[in-house]
Amino acid sequence: MNLFATYSDLRRLSAEVDGRVLLEKAASKAETKTVFLSHSSKDNDLLPGVISVLEANGGRVYADVGDPELPKSDFTEVADRLRSAVRLCARFVLLVTPRTKDSVWIPWELGLGDGVHGDPHVALFPSAESSTEKEWSEREFLGLYQRIIWGNFEGKQPEWLVFNHLTNTAMPLRAWLN
Repeated sequence: MNLFATYSDLRRLSAEVDGRVLLEKAASKAETKTVFLSHSSKDNDLLPGVISVLEANGGRVYADVGDPELPKSDFTEVADRLRSAVRLCARFVLLVTPRTKDSVWIPWELGLGDGVHGDPHVALFPSAESSTEKEWSEREFLGLYQRIIWGNFEGKQPEWLVFNHLTNTAMPLRAWLN
């Protein structure tokens, strides 16, 4: 069975790394990154777990939390910085949780990522309290995108996959990131 990560999975993964160092690294130099990680600020506690999964599979993640070059007050400068970071990264990943629907920036970032890279280079990283909870998918447009899940191919060990639910196909996350 293919499952997406629960909050407890991501918190467990976060505990295995130095989250502060990981977030500092992710917030630095978007020019050297390959994955733009979009998320709700309400999900900041889950970021180290997501970043560790992406980096363990070959991604170099940019997340705006703590980015010293991100302006604090001028939203047009924030938008310019985020536009630049999305363009520099070859992949766009959106951490989707039930709290995502409250974010004003996420729909804009997702549209930007899709517009710059096209949907084959965009994936959702869904998470909720339970792996069977579907509240994260309430917005119809989220059904357009592939999902990062924990699963396996027949006869193989479980691994992180990028699952295309529209075609019922998948590829290893490492292959998608490279």
